Amino acid sequence: MSRRKRATLELGHDAFLDIVANLVGILIILVVVLGTQTQRITRALTSPDEIAQKPGELVQPEAVIPNMPTLATESQISELAQTAMQAAAAQRESNRLEKMIVRYDAELEVAKRERGALLDLLTLAEEAWAEKQKSLDEQKVRAAKLGSEMQEVSSQLAELAGTKERLENQELPVVAVEHLPTPMAKTVFGDEIHLRLKNNRLSVVPIEPLLEAIKEDFGRVIRGSRNGRSSSAVGPIRGYVAHYAMDKSTGRITQSGKTGMGTRVQLAGMVIEPLEEPHGQPIDQVLTTSRLLDVELAGRDPSKTTITVWVYPESFASFRSLKEHLYRRGFATAARPLPADRAITGGPSGSRSQAQ
Repeated sequence: MSRRKRATLELGHDAFLDIVANLVGILIILVVVLGTQTQRITRALTSPDEIAQKPGELVQPEAVIPNMPTLATESQISELAQTAMQAAAAQRESNRLEKMIVRYDAELEVAKRERGALLDLLTLAEEAWAEKQKSLDEQKVRAAKLGSEMQEVSSQLAELAGTKERLENQELPVVAVEHLPTPMAKTVFGDEIHLRLKNNRLSVVPIEPLLEAIKEDFGRVIRGSRNGRSSSAVGPIRGYVAHYAMDKSTGRITQSGKTGMGTRVQLAGMVIEPLEEPHGQPIDQVLTTSRLLDVELAGRDPSKTTITVWVYPESFASFRSLKEHLYRRGFATAARPLPADRAITGGPSGSRSQAQ
């Protein structure tokens, strides 16, 4: 197990270590003192020049006859024996203290290892407690958030309940639905005016003048020598251009009961679109102050004239207002809905408008 950073020692461990350190210090001082005294006594016993003057002291004699042996007195021998006994006791005490020091060192090492293990366990316990505390704090935060959301939902429910009660006690309004009295559609035969309603802007589509320009362009194609399909464009007329394709073929033609070789030119299809966008006048302006419709409808018989409106999805509401305006003036209206990205197209296989 890896050693982690240990925390501060507990009070019991500090007191035990202080006692052991003080005891070791006292034993060391005793060993030093006894060692010093033992050395002095040993020198006194081995040196013939020193004689004890009084108990516990050795002095240099004033005169010593050379080469004459000196005999110790009984008191000196007794004192020497006592000193030797003290030295032996001191040596035994020193040995005992040394053994105690070794034992205390071993115990101190064991105590250090136990202390390290306890500190590691304490660190693990503190980390586990910190994780548990963090988990408890997150649970408290979630509980507080859920309580706040519950209180908000309760407030909304109370508000909805009040709204429901108010609506139940309120009288229902009468809604008037406007409708036009000509819901049946009929195929258009007769005069037809084409309008385009895109981006809530209204403009007149000059289909008849563009077709006349295409017929005039057929004469140029007939005079050519190439057969097959060709394309061209006419306009602009009132801001619109017609791109068309025609098929030319040469073969036997029957006309008025007579058969002969001839050239046939037929319109294959056309696309009508304005030169630039946006094109036209705003529908609100047309229905209030503009004279665009007045000019187009002047001199036309409402019973024989149909208004065809090419309308795009974003202008359906404006088409409703335009239709009501034309109805009040007696004109039938045919709607030609177009996708947002589709231009006005026509050709031989096209269908006639259905007016209401």
